[in-house]
Formats: sequence, C-alpha cells, structure tokens
Amino acid sequence: MKENSLAPITSNSLCQELKIFGSEEVDLSLNINNISYSLKLEPRVTLLDALREKLGLMGTKKACDRGECGACTILVNGRRINSCMTLAVMHINAEITTIEGLAQDGKLHPMQTAFITHDAFQCGYCTSGQIVSAVGMILEELPKSEAEIRENMSGNLCRCGAYPNIIAAIRDVLKEMKDAAI
Repeated sequence: MKENSLAPITSNSLCQELKIFGSEEVDLSLNINNISYSLKLEPRVTLLDALREKLGLMGTKKACDRGECGACTILVNGRRINSCMTLAVMHINAEITTIEGLAQDGKLHPMQTAFITHDAFQCGYCTSGQIVSAVGMILEELPKSEAEIRENMSGNLCRCGAYPNIIAAIRDVLKEMKDAAI
C-alpha cells in the first residue's frame, strides 16, 4: 500500500496563484466596452460593484443583488449574465459590454432607439438591463415568436409593467434584421 503525505505548499508560484482566494486586494485588468481597465480589487468584489463603485459605470443597476431581477444584466463574451452574481476576478480575459458600450460613435444602438420609440420604460430603473438582455438574446439566438421573446426575457423584471412596449421594441428591431423570423 502506498503512503500519501500531505506536505505544506511552499511553491512561490502556487502561493501567488492562490492569492486570488484570499482577502487581500489583487491587481487585475478588465476589458469593458473595448477599454482596458487596470483595477486593484478584493477577490470577493462582484462585477457589478466593480463596474459601479470602481469605474463609475452607473448604467448597470443594482437592485435585488440576488440575480432575480435582471437590472444588472451585462454581456460577457456576447452572453447575458447577471453581474451581481459573478466576481470581477472571474472575467479577466473576457469582453464585457455594459449599456454604456452599446452606443457607437455617439449613435444609439438600434435597441436603445427602439425602446425610446416604443416608450418601453416608465420609471427607467430596469431599462438598461432590459436593453442589454434584449441585445444578448438576439446575439445568442434569434427568437422565432413573441412567445420566445417573452420566455427569453423572463429573467428581466419590470415593476412598472412596460412589458407590451418592451416586446414591441424588440419586435421592431427584429423586423429590421436580415433573416429574422418575426
């Protein structure tokens, strides 16, 4: 029978790698809206808090802080995520897009324009998460029906009940897209 011994870890490189699991701040770089930011953060800082508190990107909203409402929705490598439910250190090599990054060269993204045209907001608190989620939904897979839009947007809550206008805005954008089934 072979004996296993548990020797203490003393490797400097391994200790450096394990630093990310401690409570000391670590240096990291995040690519947000095509801009590289160098930050010093505690490993337990959520991506939402890094965006708002460290970088001043206030478009991504902090609401439930439990991943239930979608107000903090952002895109990571083109996929929708709730930024309150993930740590900033987990996204060092990712392409992160917030509501601020959708507009290009001073021109609103078509989804932003459609939300304005269709008055797809009332209080506006959920609007940035709704818009980013709608863009992400289209990037992930074009919905083929209004029922699919509703299902795919079900993770984004609107307390004001602007859902009919939100759906109309999304349908408007889909109509303008090539190969859109709606």
